[in-house]
This record gives sequence, C-alpha cells and structure tokens, in this order.
Amino acid sequence: MYCSIRFHVLAEDRPFESLAGWNEKAALENLEWKLIYVGSAEDETYDQLLESVLADPPDPSKIREEDIIGVTVLLLTCSYLGQEFIRVGYYVNNDYDDEQLREEPPQKVLIDRVQRNILADKPRVTKFPINFHPENNEHGEQPPPSPEINENGEQPPPSHHDPSD
Repeated sequence: MYCSIRFHVLAEDRPFESLAGWNEKAALENLEWKLIYVGSAEDETYDQLLESVLADPPDPSKIREEDIIGVTVLLLTCSYLGQEFIRVGYYVNNDYDDEQLREEPPQKVLIDRVQRNILADKPRVTKFPINFHPENNEHGEQPPPSPEINENGEQPPPSHHDPSD
C-alpha cells in the first residue's frame, strides 16, 4: 500500500499542496489523503482505495502567537487497536514571505504573510513495537517500548505531546 500526500511551500492559511512541491501560493482546496492497497505492481486497475480523507490547513488561532513563526513538525501517525506503531514526521519552517519582514518582524504576527516550508524530502520515520495479535496474549500485555530511533538511526522530530524534546 502507499499513501500519496502533496505539500511544500505555501501561505500559512492555505491547505497543504505538494510533497514534490513547487512554490505555489494560489488558493487551494483541502489536502486529500488516500490510503490505497496496490493489488498488482503491473496494473493499477487492481488498486483499491481503502480510505480518502480531506484535511484543512492548521488554524493559527489555536497556536500561541510566539509559536507561529519558527520550526515545528507535521506528524502522520498510524495505529492498530489504539497502539501507535508508526510515525512519519516532517520538519516545517513557518516564516514571512518577505525578506524585510524576516529581518524586522512586526510585534504582531501578520498571518497573511506567513508561509510554510516543509522539508518534504527528509521525513523522519519512527516505528514502535506493538502487539498485533492481542488475542494470543492471555494477559493482554503489550511488548516493552523501544527507544524512538528512526530507520536512519536518528532521533525523530519532537512529538506533538512535548515540543521541547
């Protein structure tokens, strides 16, 4: 299966656009996420769309003003029976679209001048061990958590639970 997502650089109040990306700031509709099961590597007519979800851009009114400009993380997670087993993180830099505003930022954030720049070519993938077969475990115990190290042997981006990690 694969998940197709697209975004890169665009205005703060616009939905995400393209993972491969180009510098487009036109108004766009919501980001559409698709979960597709590939039935045949040779013929996509056997692919099955399992789920399609539309996502709005982040709501700046729900972010502290001092956190709007700067680096954050966009997380895509997957869970099974309430157990997260994979997390894909993308670093995001929110900054003004104008050099003068970057050098001399106004006291109050000008949301309409903020753009997101997503480091789309360097996702951080973190895998967590989980119990995929709880019915085989008579006590319902989960495997012990492992250190959060991605497939490149690196620390993942900070989680949304504790941005100071």
